[in-house]
Amino acid sequence: MFNKVLVSDDLGSINQGVLTVLESMRAKTVQQVQYCDDAYLKIKKGYLDQTPYDLLITDLSFVKDYREQNFRSGEELVIALKQEYPELKIIIYSVEDRLQKVRLLMNDHKANAYVCKGRRGLIELGKAIEAVHNEDIFVSPQVAAALSKKTSLEIDDFDINLLKLLSNGLSQDEISVSLKNNNISPSSLSSIEKKLNKLRIQFKANNAIHLVAIVKDLGLI
Repeated sequence: MFNKVLVSDDLGSINQGVLTVLESMRAKTVQQVQYCDDAYLKIKKGYLDQTPYDLLITDLSFVKDYREQNFRSGEELVIALKQEYPELKIIIYSVEDRLQKVRLLMNDHKANAYVCKGRRGLIELGKAIEAVHNEDIFVSPQVAAALSKKTSLEIDDFDINLLKLLSNGLSQDEISVSLKNNNISPSSLSSIEKKLNKLRIQFKANNAIHLVAIVKDLGLI
């Protein structure tokens, strides 16, 4: 089992449940923090002292309070740590269940497991810890589709941005202006029309409203 584990979550009650799971699995040294900055500093110090952490278990959402933080979310923390310490095992334990978010963190930023908080959350967390210890990955069943190879999930960041703008009620003309103002290309009206038509066909949507409803149901936006 893991020798040195860090738990990062701003809710003490959640931390206690995670600690109970780790204790039952005989993790040797477990520490906890309630701020992403504290997690980052502890991980960094561990490497500098040549006593690195083997595993980080972190939430994604942290409530803002009086302390100014360099890392505003668990997602930012995961991205930074995986860039600096790619060998560090990271399990995300979160209520966030949007498939695109799970897919991004697992595929692009190389998190080792994604567990959804809920009634079976701690049970699945135990399975995730065991899987990661055995050099495997784990995702909760309700978000397993995030790692699917199905065409319906094969959309890029530009598509996601386009769908978000559409879901906010922007017309195609307004989307074009927004993309141009943010130096995002392609931004021409014809390119946007082609992209949206392709997405409607891909998701078998009858119209733009139906398309937005489908991608929201899939957790892509």
